[in-house]
Amino acid sequence: MKLTFIGAAHEVTGSCTLIEACGKNILVDCGMEQGRDTYVNCEIPVEPEKIDAILLTHAHIDHSGKIPALVAAGYDNPIYATEATKQLCDIMLRDSAHIQESEAEWKNRKAKRAGEEAIVPIYTIQDAENSMKLFKSCYYHEPYPIFDCITVEFIDAGHLLGSSSILVTIKEGEETRKLLFSGDVGNIDRPLIRDPEKPEEADFVVIESTYGNRLHEAREDYVTQLSAIIQETLDRGGNVVIPSFAVGRTQILLYLIRMIKEQNLVQGHENFPVYVDSPLAVEATEIYSAPLTEFFDEETLELLSKGINPIKFPNLHLTITTDESKQINFDQEPKVILSASGMCEAGRIRHHLKHNLWREDSTIVFVGYQVEGTLGRKIMDGAESVRLFNEEIAVRAEIKEIADISGHADRDMLLDWLGNIKQAPRKVFVNHGGDTVCDEFAESIRTRLGLDAVAPYSGDAFDLLLEEFTEKAAIVKAVSKKKAAKEKVSAVYHALWEAGQRLLRVIERNKGGANKDLEKFTDRIQSLCDKYDR
Repeated sequence: MKLTFIGAAHEVTGSCTLIEACGKNILVDCGMEQGRDTYVNCEIPVEPEKIDAILLTHAHIDHSGKIPALVAAGYDNPIYATEATKQLCDIMLRDSAHIQESEAEWKNRKAKRAGEEAIVPIYTIQDAENSMKLFKSCYYHEPYPIFDCITVEFIDAGHLLGSSSILVTIKEGEETRKLLFSGDVGNIDRPLIRDPEKPEEADFVVIESTYGNRLHEAREDYVTQLSAIIQETLDRGGNVVIPSFAVGRTQILLYLIRMIKEQNLVQGHENFPVYVDSPLAVEATEIYSAPLTEFFDEETLELLSKGINPIKFPNLHLTITTDESKQINFDQEPKVILSASGMCEAGRIRHHLKHNLWREDSTIVFVGYQVEGTLGRKIMDGAESVRLFNEEIAVRAEIKEIADISGHADRDMLLDWLGNIKQAPRKVFVNHGGDTVCDEFAESIRTRLGLDAVAPYSGDAFDLLLEEFTEKAAIVKAVSKKKAAKEKVSAVYHALWEAGQRLLRVIERNKGGANKDLEKFTDRIQSLCDKYDR
């Protein structure tokens, strides 16, 4: 009975943990890494066709994004998730596959011109569609015996529509172990979805730590903050550009803007236009408009019972095509633009930033966590200019943040969630956080709750019966492609510099040589200088 930590170990993205028990291999999440890598992750130590099940906490790509690659490599067993997670994965995995195919096509055009070998996308749209055939929908609070000796139960994590914490109960002979995987624990008092449910039992807990070393600020009303930003920006004649995760965050913002319009909180621009410029966000908005009543909070259910769509309103434009997207920036009317991706690493948001970052009358509003190394983080940290589409763009727009709209619980919320377990867990494993954040949160658990907590690295394996680590992997820091290229250039230049120093020594040793030889030597040096002089 063993746990192996694979992804999101001392990192925020790429969640993936392997359970080996009762002769079965079970993955909890199979996510894609996003932003800058901190460490090199180990490979899943089991062949895809020998994995017996996947348990999926929620649809975000950093938890689900590698499932199609696993299916393409031979995985053909059930994927257990809630119905809302299944519906969101249907659009998100297809969208991710489209990105993989498009990037491969673009790179292959360059490779062909350079005479290099073509690359193959990580997975295709067909792989994503094949993945969806494996999903099995689960309800909250119902135990599912996925194997004779293993039962799973989903509870509401309050992070995203359909998000879950998963309790895995394993019986091997006379021994029983209960493993709780937090998934991403949500913030409280957010629109549309319920607050996270607090667990009551677990022997071992794997808990996220995205905000494990900080607290959300005292919250100013979301509607008040956003309406003030919109009012000030539209009064200046600028645009409000909001980089927003297509699934979850965008729908919450639409909920808030509906309230702003309904209460007439923006004066002089009562019918201001709002654009959702992301095909994925448009599809997700339709899912959020569907009758998935099990997953909505009471306020949302009350609106739906009155026939009110909680995330739609007059002058809302859902743009699908590229031409529709381009037209937004040709339209001079001040407007609100919501576009993906939330960290500005890809997608149409980069075009809107190109057209608005340099404008002093526009405002860029960040409403979610920005991973270190992403474009969003650079702008948030005060960059004076950024590079977009091979062009240097000045940052003159007003930069704002509505921090408390985050979908993640902060440190004290996480401690409260963990502390609700009635009988103290035997061990807590901290993951899904920044490198130092994981360790800091593990220390908070030890000092505040008195629990045994540790932050494992990728490749570490823990025996649940012996209650000890049986494998401790080598810790390998990841090196970015840019840094690797820079280091390679530095090494080559250093070799050139050393060659120059040697040349000077050779010149010194030729002092007093025959004039004919010295002239020939001089000509060759001058010829090289003429060729390489910059």
